[in-house]
Amino acid sequence: MNRSQKTQKLTLAAFFVAIEILMAVTPIGFIPVGAINITTMHLPVILSGIVLGPGFGAMTGFIFGLSSMLKATFQPGITSFCFSPFITIGGVHGNFASILIAFGPRMFLGAFSGVLYRWIRKHHGSVVKAASISAAVNTLLHTLLVMGLIWVFFGTQYANAAGITVGAVILAVLASNGILEIILAAAVIPALARALNPQMERMGIAS
Repeated sequence: MNRSQKTQKLTLAAFFVAIEILMAVTPIGFIPVGAINITTMHLPVILSGIVLGPGFGAMTGFIFGLSSMLKATFQPGITSFCFSPFITIGGVHGNFASILIAFGPRMFLGAFSGVLYRWIRKHHGSVVKAASISAAVNTLLHTLLVMGLIWVFFGTQYANAAGITVGAVILAVLASNGILEIILAAAVIPALARALNPQMERMGIAS
């Protein structure tokens, strides 16, 4: 990859980061529903991983995690201690595990989106098929990782704060907004990936 292609790739990466930040500071990024948030912020993270690769996907995921921690810190809800080490709710303190929950699943989302997309693309299918499967699978994994880590580190505290067990929340998330997020990702990401692929080929950075 020559210097011009590297510059174009970094420019596109900056664009994805800017979109992520814009979504974080507007209502379209996090939509609160009770103790949980429906989010659209996974979309630029997945697309970044697919278009630019796992490393850039993880970077965009870092911005997702940072925005999640900052939102929990400055606009706290009843379970914000799960995402911010600076928040105490009902005597429960956020800690290092809060940082892991905020950042870990989001960076994994971006990185594994790129890995899975490239594997499917190489062995089994078209841009649309690979992007659709990667988007759906990684959206589901992201939800399971976030809620699973909350279960591990804050299970009892979360249950007391939310008035419902983490296991019940996981089922509720998967049955409601989790399904919506998966459908949204599986519909939007392939269309965007297909639209961007010719440009990526011209730039010499197509996957």
